[in-house]
Amino acid sequence: RNKALIEDLSKPAPGAKELYFATQYSQSFLTQCTACLWKQHWSYWRNPPYTAVRFLFTTVIALMFGTVFWDLGSKTKTIQDLSNAMGSMYAAVLFLGIQNASSVQPVVAVERTVFYRERAAGMYSAMPYAIAQVLIEIPYIFVQASVYGLIVYAMIGFEWTVVKFFWYLFFMFFTLLYFTFYGMMAVAVTPNHYIAAIVSAAFYGIWNLFSGFIIPRPSMPIWWRWYYWICPVSWTLYGLVVSQFGDITHMLEDGNNETVEQYLRNFFDFRHDYLGLVAAVIVSFAVLFGAIFTVSIKMFNFQRR
Repeated sequence: RNKALIEDLSKPAPGAKELYFATQYSQSFLTQCTACLWKQHWSYWRNPPYTAVRFLFTTVIALMFGTVFWDLGSKTKTIQDLSNAMGSMYAAVLFLGIQNASSVQPVVAVERTVFYRERAAGMYSAMPYAIAQVLIEIPYIFVQASVYGLIVYAMIGFEWTVVKFFWYLFFMFFTLLYFTFYGMMAVAVTPNHYIAAIVSAAFYGIWNLFSGFIIPRPSMPIWWRWYYWICPVSWTLYGLVVSQFGDITHMLEDGNNETVEQYLRNFFDFRHDYLGLVAAVIVSFAVLFGAIFTVSIKMFNFQRR
């Protein structure tokens, strides 16, 4: 009797129209992005082990680097002085960058688990979630780069001009940004943050080797120079060094009658004229890693149930 009743009630009434929804989700794409961004804002705000500890760690590292490399930025009379200043930039980029990439991975892994459940419930699509996850990192990294930049720039003693100071902040901000997005991307393309950490570590070593500090690009074998150009750390070091020292024209005391600008050009092939191009490439790396993360969240599903 129940089966007969169900069958009878399943037949539409004469003249009835089928249910139709113009869109898969009840809200527009922009509304979904706004809601997901608001959700991520509170998720980050209520996660002091990640946000507050990151700022504390950055401040401590900035003070440590500032005292270790005290007033090295103002010394540009010898080749060793330049190497010391470059070493401070090289160490800071790798130290803070890898820390950012590693610390964001467990956070993204947990957020992705929540995303799987909420997407299955039809609350929002993948793209608004991924875009919100990318955008929420920007203000936190901006504050992190500003705190680090102010402390280190003053303590290391780089030249106090508006242009050079903002170039330093620019390169540190986008470097921390692409490292963070790289860590997020590694999680998005792997099943969990443990595998992501293993995969990421392999690339950190390669980036370190091809950064251009350990082995300058002109000294690399020609069959390996191609990787220098796709290594993000090499572009960061290029930009930091050129923006600070690429326009200095006084003679080096231990150089072969070379100015600082000529030494950087001859030994590292660093050219101040290319500063704008280097800045564009650094921004492109951040956009690329963020875009791959966004697409990977949409395309890959590692949920087991």
